[in-house]
Amino acid sequence: MMRYEGPIYRPPSEAESLLIQATVGCPHNKCTFCMVYKKGPPYRVRPVKEICEDIEEARNVYGDTVRSLFFPAGNTIAMPTEDLAAICRFSKKTFPGLRRITVYGSSQFVAKKGIAGLMNLRDAGLTRIHVGLESGDDHTLKRVKKGTTASEQIEAGRMAVAAGIELSEYVILGLGGAERSHAHALATAEAINAIEPGFSWRTLCAKPSLQAITTPTT
Repeated sequence: MMRYEGPIYRPPSEAESLLIQATVGCPHNKCTFCMVYKKGPPYRVRPVKEICEDIEEARNVYGDTVRSLFFPAGNTIAMPTEDLAAICRFSKKTFPGLRRITVYGSSQFVAKKGIAGLMNLRDAGLTRIHVGLESGDDHTLKRVKKGTTASEQIEAGRMAVAAGIELSEYVILGLGGAERSHAHALATAEAINAIEPGFSWRTLCAKPSLQAITTPTT
């Protein structure tokens, strides 16, 4: 039986993807707008052996039909590079028809990988990183305790693009509030234009159904 701890949370574009948990919780877990992991479980990286066992179990259930795989939970890019690369390679070997492997990853953890680490992950099969940009306005980022700056987000994004990894950047409209609305919009547009992610989703505060979709435990 495949294992999963904590809430199941995935990007809208991963609706048809197989979900195999690689990490539990979020290592930052301080953003004021996110309640997903505030009550736990605490962040930890699952053992590679366990993850591979779940991948094998998924193969027993779905056979060779899996084309897209998403590794939750909240910040899987933060796991050790070699561990993430290992489960990517194992997934490609297990599912010969696999076309896409994706993860969540905040900019500060993407940046820590460095260009060499990101290229290693790309070669192992990582296709896309879903990044919560939220805003390009430093004042807004600080207020919501995002734990990063606009310049770091741009640097991390450019690094991933240069490494050949696709980015899905998420922006929260209205995050700056009435007084920072103009600054938030302009700075966010500047950040997105500087990164040129190639794949973007807009996160609308007024429509929670577009923020993320949870799926029932199998």
